[in-house]
This record gives sequence, C-alpha cells and structure tokens, in this order.
Amino acid sequence: MSRVGKNPIEIPSGTTVKVEGQTITAKGKLGERHLELVETISAEVDGSQLLVNPKQNPDRHRMMWGTMRSLAQGLVTGVSEGFTRNLEINGVGYRAQVEGKNLKLQLGFSHDVVYPIPDGIDIKCERPTAIAISGADKQRVGQIASEIRSFRPPEPYKGKGVKYAEEFIFRKEGKKK
Repeated sequence: MSRVGKNPIEIPSGTTVKVEGQTITAKGKLGERHLELVETISAEVDGSQLLVNPKQNPDRHRMMWGTMRSLAQGLVTGVSEGFTRNLEINGVGYRAQVEGKNLKLQLGFSHDVVYPIPDGIDIKCERPTAIAISGADKQRVGQIASEIRSFRPPEPYKGKGVKYAEEFIFRKEGKKK
C-alpha cells in the first residue's frame, strides 16, 4: 500500500480538474496544464477530491501509484497557487535586474550575463541581490533556478555567487601564514 498514493488530492475552489482516459487536465487562475498517467494507474474526480489508484496490485503498479499521485498534486497546486524559488546573490558588485523579457546578471565577469525569460515563467528582482522565480510548473521553475545558479555557483571561501535562499554554504578556512 502506498502511503503517498492513498491520500486524496484536495481540489481548491476556482480550480477545475477533468479526467479523460489517462489524461488529467487542471485549469486554474495560473493557466491550464495536462498530465498523462501511465497505463497502470487510473484517476477519478470525486466531488472536490482527485483520487489516484492502481489498476492492479503488482509491485510496479504500486511504485508508480505514489509517483503519479505526487505529479497530480503538483499539477493541481501549480494551476491554483503556483511555485516559487528564491535566489540570493552575494558578492561585491554582483547584481541582477529584469529588462523586458531578459534577466541581466552582473556576476563579476567582463560581460553581463543575459538570460532570456521563458514563457509561463515570471522572474522578479525585489532587490538587486534577490531573484524570485515563479510559475505553474514545478519542474520548470526548479530547472530555471538551477540554470541561473550555474552561471556563478557559490564558492566556499567567501560565499560569493548565486545561491538558493534556503541553501547553506559550508565555509572553509583560508590560507594560514
């Protein structure tokens, strides 16, 4: 029995979920998204809940049960609330700003790094050293945050670079005399 899979998914008000064959379609204030279920899993809408169940009981079906339920939860949460990932920039002269459909980063290189903002993703810079990435697709938000972080990952001596807001950088002691 899957501990994750057996929990029903609550559908918030203002969000509609339809199940047609192996496809779950969720529509909310942040857009419309689809999820294709594997053939061993079925889904049904029961009032304000989405139930995900295996069609049979072999090990493979039970494994995919929790995975598909988790993906369906992300689908419903994404179109109703969305997902946000926050980045912080540390370093003298390091800053970020949004210019139209581009994120312009100054990260200590001889040139500015320009990152085009994809459709469906919203990037805001509240401060020059803080970036907030938000969108309806959890995977894409995380992927874009990872790509921006990879331009200048934090280094362990002074902590300079781009890091996740909740990330802790283990500091190393510098050279000794």
